[in-house]
Amino acid sequence: MTTEGGTGISVVMLAYGAEPVLLEAVDAVLSSRGVQVEVVVVDNGCTSDLSALDHRGGVQVLRPGSNTGFAGGCNLGAGSSHAGVLAFVNSDAVVEPDALAELAQAARQPGVGLVSGSIRLAATPELMNSAGNPVHALGLSWAGGLGEPADRHAVGTAVASASGAGLAVRREVWDALGGFTVEFFAYQEDCDLSLRCWQRGWQVRYVPTAVIAHHYEFSRNPLKFYLLERNRLAMLLTVYGGRLLVLLAPALLALELAMLAVALRQGWLRQKLRGYRWLVAHRGWLRRRRRAVQAARVIGDRELAALLTGHFDPVALPLPVGAGVLNVLMGGYWWLVRRLL
Repeated sequence: MTTEGGTGISVVMLAYGAEPVLLEAVDAVLSSRGVQVEVVVVDNGCTSDLSALDHRGGVQVLRPGSNTGFAGGCNLGAGSSHAGVLAFVNSDAVVEPDALAELAQAARQPGVGLVSGSIRLAATPELMNSAGNPVHALGLSWAGGLGEPADRHAVGTAVASASGAGLAVRREVWDALGGFTVEFFAYQEDCDLSLRCWQRGWQVRYVPTAVIAHHYEFSRNPLKFYLLERNRLAMLLTVYGGRLLVLLAPALLALELAMLAVALRQGWLRQKLRGYRWLVAHRGWLRRRRRAVQAARVIGDRELAALLTGHFDPVALPLPVGAGVLNVLMGGYWWLVRRLL
């Protein structure tokens, strides 16, 4: 089955640790209707037996020999695929038969860059895991519509960020954006890619007819906090324009002080400080990355800011007591910043 050119879709899936859903997820992709499919599985250190995939038609297994991270693994898989449309589907996500055809059709529309599926909670598929991800002005992002009935999200719309659990992109857009930012390793790479996509003049859209059941588990550990916080700051420092960064500086400083307090209380202060050390050590990369990203953009921060929110979602983010007041204050501050851009 050929997938070359614009007639098919290449699906990249990563395997790491125990993967109880992976074989089912691959079978679901291969059973897709209305589109020719190839699957590239990247073994990033999988402890489950992948031998059943080695001789499976339409499946290629890559074994880089080390954990390349989500960003690096996706880029590696994309580089070994051939179709005109790329899709990235989590190894614990099961696509419905028409989902990939719907994503491919949406991704091929003029002016569209990234498309994100209707990611459902596998245990309760009538409820959403993500209908596209909101992005806060301070760089935090979360699963949009988490736990809400799917019928509330039955209409396609533009979104700030696609969900990395199930997204698609035309290959020329992917190549122009340079793929995921490998230095991130994991977390925030979908948000970073989405904002850069918007900056280049391509829309990011939510496709409600592309249904994907995700065996979603929200985990917390020091390494995850380290990567989330480090990558959030790296994204802001490279994607936002200078005027926006200056206007947001007081709020960013306040959030950093709050994060330090939270990290101390929850026991991951060392990881938070480690993130600062990484940013300092990679300041040369940050400067080069910033120059490249800013030089390539075709829309300004005023347009980008229209996509962002000044409100935190208490359903998706654990907020402290008094968060309602915080939301009011930050909402007013963000209103002012947008008018000063």
